[in-house]
Amino acid sequence: MDLSNHRYLVDTDWLARHLNDESLVLVEATSLLPNYFEESVAIEGIKTESGREAFDQDHIPGSTYIGILEEISDPQGGRFMYGLPSAARFSEVMSQNGIGADSAVIIYDRSMNMWAARLWWMLRVFGFNNAVVLDGGYTKWVQEDRPTNREIVTRTPTNFIAKFQSNLIADRDQVLGAIQEESSCLINALLSDEFEGKPPQRYKRLGRIPSSVSVPFNETVDLDSQLYIDDENAKSVFEQAGASAAEEVICYCGGGIAACSTALLLARLGYDGVSVYDGSMNEWAGDMSLPIETGSD
Repeated sequence: MDLSNHRYLVDTDWLARHLNDESLVLVEATSLLPNYFEESVAIEGIKTESGREAFDQDHIPGSTYIGILEEISDPQGGRFMYGLPSAARFSEVMSQNGIGADSAVIIYDRSMNMWAARLWWMLRVFGFNNAVVLDGGYTKWVQEDRPTNREIVTRTPTNFIAKFQSNLIADRDQVLGAIQEESSCLINALLSDEFEGKPPQRYKRLGRIPSSVSVPFNETVDLDSQLYIDDENAKSVFEQAGASAAEEVICYCGGGIAACSTALLLARLGYDGVSVYDGSMNEWAGDMSLPIETGSD
């Protein structure tokens, strides 16, 4: 099944109609940041947890679970919060879960689509493009009283072949160069208070990368329905941010998760030249040689 006409998103009605289609691989990709919005995060640091326990209790029928945190992240000694794994490791996990060249992949999560978007983006980075995100995810699915169960699905292993797409990744040097380039647009997907450098302090330094513009993740996703804003509103948001006038757009956040949600919306709108800074503020704020700004833009 070719999913390209969906432009990276499907709704719950579509999934309900295709739930028993054997050609689909349905994946839950939830991870957790349990103390992210608590004041204690400044002392304890950001805690990360697998979403596997919740999945084992209840999930959309036919789903398999891929743990972004525990299976396909490489924090490189703390430099990254998550960080891309090696191509070999990513290929191994995808193959184990029955994802191969002929697969059609639907991804969902339980938190504002951003974890699903992270896996969607990682698949693209490793050369796989026939994947979409379930808009609204598990939250909207259960709000609509659709079926769930605890059955664990085992898929027949395949042979996922990774083809690394370096243009979808931005590193610190590329971001440093983009600060001075009028043709570049740096989009910060964190909350507006974080963008301005207000506490609590979650990373080594408060603030943002200079020349960034703020497009907070809670303004591109409705927190109640978990749905992305519609295309017309998204188009307006990114035009105001300066993306439409830029030759390249680099998305970042704290650990490279919410930024993938931003990248998905930009890709949906047809933007080219979009990449994600995988290190994001975790790496940037931890390198005292790199510039940082605070205050309103």
